[in-house]
Amino acid sequence: MIRTHWGSRRWVAIGAAAAIVPMLAATFVFWRASRARDEAQTEVAADSEYRFQAVSLPGLAPAGFESIAANPQFRDITLFQDAVVVSARAGLFFYDRGGVLRHAYRVGLELPPAELGAISAGPVPGSGQTELFIATHGEGLLAFDGTRFRQILPEDPNLRNTTAVLALKSGRVLIGTERKGLVVFDGHRLTPFHSKLKSAYITAVAGEEGDLWIGTLASGLFHYHGGELDDLAATLPDPQVLSILVGFDAVYAGTPMGVVELRGGRRIRTIGDGFFARTIARRGDALQVGTEDEGIVSIPLGQGRPSGFPRHGRDWSAAIQEPVVRLATLGDESYAITENAIYRFDAHRDDWQPAVTAAGSVLADRNISALAVAGGRLWVGYFDRGLDLVQPDFARAEHHEDDVLFCVNRIVPDPSDQKTAVATANGLAMFDASGQLRQVMGRKDGLLADHVTDVAFREGGMVVATPAGLSFVDRTGVRSLYVFHGLVNNHVYTVAASGKQVLAGTLGGVSVLNDDIVRANYTTANSHLRHNWITALVQVGDEWFAGTYGAGVLRLDSAGDWRTFPDLKSGFIVNPNAMLVTPDRVYAGSLDRGLFVFERSSGRWRNATVGLPSLNVTALAYSGGYLYVGTDNGLVRVSEGGLE
Repeated sequence: MIRTHWGSRRWVAIGAAAAIVPMLAATFVFWRASRARDEAQTEVAADSEYRFQAVSLPGLAPAGFESIAANPQFRDITLFQDAVVVSARAGLFFYDRGGVLRHAYRVGLELPPAELGAISAGPVPGSGQTELFIATHGEGLLAFDGTRFRQILPEDPNLRNTTAVLALKSGRVLIGTERKGLVVFDGHRLTPFHSKLKSAYITAVAGEEGDLWIGTLASGLFHYHGGELDDLAATLPDPQVLSILVGFDAVYAGTPMGVVELRGGRRIRTIGDGFFARTIARRGDALQVGTEDEGIVSIPLGQGRPSGFPRHGRDWSAAIQEPVVRLATLGDESYAITENAIYRFDAHRDDWQPAVTAAGSVLADRNISALAVAGGRLWVGYFDRGLDLVQPDFARAEHHEDDVLFCVNRIVPDPSDQKTAVATANGLAMFDASGQLRQVMGRKDGLLADHVTDVAFREGGMVVATPAGLSFVDRTGVRSLYVFHGLVNNHVYTVAASGKQVLAGTLGGVSVLNDDIVRANYTTANSHLRHNWITALVQVGDEWFAGTYGAGVLRLDSAGDWRTFPDLKSGFIVNPNAMLVTPDRVYAGSLDRGLFVFERSSGRWRNATVGLPSLNVTALAYSGGYLYVGTDNGLVRVSEGGLE
């Protein structure tokens, strides 16, 4: 009986299992399908929406930082809350109608560390208020309501370089980017505008909701209307669109080859054929074209060719002798912007008159490539504007710029402070203690190349780094060393000397010389060196710190072994010769992550970005307890303790 009962229960269980298995299988299939659907929906959402942070900015400058006045380099202009607002690489400036400055918000201080570009004012959905939207190069989009700033910072770094902005009446904001095309911000979501533009470099956006015109760097012009996107590249003389003007029953697209007039989406004609139409505006029956090197050209639309302006016996372009960045009509007034000034058109004089000038600028440019303190003065080298010798009171500077002093790579004072060497792309310029140029050395004098990347003084002479090897200069003359003599690579970016020892950082590793003979070569193949491309070298005690193009900072200890730093886990690019040693710290300027600071007492690194006008730190100098930090967007001075 027991066996029979057990057997019946067994068969019941088997039958139940047989019934459950198909159910479980169906459930599993349904679960897999649901999961696949959810994953697909997640992927679609990720593809159609960009993650971002909206951050309120404090609006207060960090203590201890002082900007050295430089040309603001104006970029765009608009009206906002009865003020004329001008964006610039240096910041955001609010003027009254008379040209008096009301407020200034500086990049790196009150604003994030990135140059500003296009600006546009428009309504905020549901509030009835108007906000000002500002494009930045590297820090996403800024929004200003008149009292505080918000930063819309995308998670994807490719979305942070914004090139154009247009606030629509609906409250949506169109944002042009360098690599991610045109995106839309509605106050809550950041989404791509159109799939055909998702990888385009956007240069200009104009129009209104449902009827938009989009210019690109290399793909021509697009017209969005009725939900359709028309590609009009074939209608242009050049695929690069520099500017767009919409109105007067026509659309005008500025290109490097002239202005194309379109009506009804069709090309009618090219106006001002051959003019580099960087920016365009219309006044009366004439089209105003702001050019790169011919000022402002006025083109009567009835004739379609530049007028000769016989009333003044000259062309109107003579009133503005520098590249025109932006033309704009604000209310009933016409404005023209250059990097150095803002002009307003005076109808009574029938000419452009300066409304705002970049007064008070001490430095000639913002793109700094080298710094040093010598003879009590700050020496500032520029990427393509020569050299400034800034007086101790920072009120003025003596500017040097010619065929040699143009692209400055490095400035190194002699330890005796009797001379200063300026390494340039066109030779080695030698200045005396009074700051007077005394000699320019190059290939004619025995150097391996005219292009000098770095220089190091040592007892009895100096070592000159070039893309062709090393040249040693002393009382006996000039002699050179390159790969044939054992140098690890001919392209030398940085050189450092200590006694009889010389280190050469190259594109292919590090060479260590004693008595001007190569004693050791270090590469990623034969040592613990993490990157062959060496950009900077400094001596720290009995060790050497090396900046690299991608692996951050490494150190060569006294035993000849390369070591990493535990707190520099992620690599970064150290800019050429952007390293500095003080009694308490070591500084390294990076390409896109600001300033790295090494505390010699604790042996630890930290990253500093607050107070910098750009995260691209290109040059460093130290004197009298102050650190000078040069970037590609200006120069700041801060007490060394202020970086805490």
